[in-house]
Amino acid sequence: MPNKVKDAWKAGKAVVNGWLAIPNAFSAEMYSQCGWDSVTVDMQHGVQDYLSCVACFQGIQPSGALPMVRVPWNEPGIIGKVLDAGAYGVICPMVNTPDEAARLVQYSKYPPQGTRSNGPIRAGVYGEAGGYQKTANDNILVIPMIETKTAIENIEAILDVPGIDGIYVGPSDLSFSYGLEPKLDVEDPFILKIYEKLLTETGKRGIAAGLHNGSPAYANRMIQMGFKLVTISNEVGLMVNAAKAAVKTARGG
Repeated sequence: MPNKVKDAWKAGKAVVNGWLAIPNAFSAEMYSQCGWDSVTVDMQHGVQDYLSCVACFQGIQPSGALPMVRVPWNEPGIIGKVLDAGAYGVICPMVNTPDEAARLVQYSKYPPQGTRSNGPIRAGVYGEAGGYQKTANDNILVIPMIETKTAIENIEAILDVPGIDGIYVGPSDLSFSYGLEPKLDVEDPFILKIYEKLLTETGKRGIAAGLHNGSPAYANRMIQMGFKLVTISNEVGLMVNAAKAAVKTARGG
């Protein structure tokens, strides 16, 4: 299966990404039918484990949305397992140095580019028999999260690590690390200036920049700014907001 997100980025297009916190194949199936380009299973802050990740992938598959995972940490065991399960992209939190970025690439790639162990128990069915290993290194998206002051200070060196396809900004932790209020849809001029720097540096290298957003309007604004991957909240946030609005309307509010 081709990586549609990679293809979109090569064409200069932005993608809209869904985010799954709920560990359930049915909700993943229904949510994935809503037009997302990709859907990410959140194993860091979502209520997801490995088995629920596989179940969510099974729910996502009929929609044609590209399955990705935010892993809990930069660790070879879980990165290899989510790739074996069929992830086409790995988003990894708290990557602060070029060495950490290089290790993320190493864990995500088969030899000789990396040290990923061979055993694509689900991922192998996406290609011709025995062909997955031939294309995986090119198809898999490796995306470190940039969400601390340290990462910003090291951003040029991180982006120069071979094998990095994109970065993903975590606005809450980024603001937190600078002593500011942790929030998604940031309006602080200082953080927005950092966004501009990230877009400039990624643009120089042909690397995509992604961002987690709280609202669709802000996500659209960030696409106009130059971000190539935008996530809108998660399925829990969207469901709760819709439910609150429905209750308020029903009560005549």
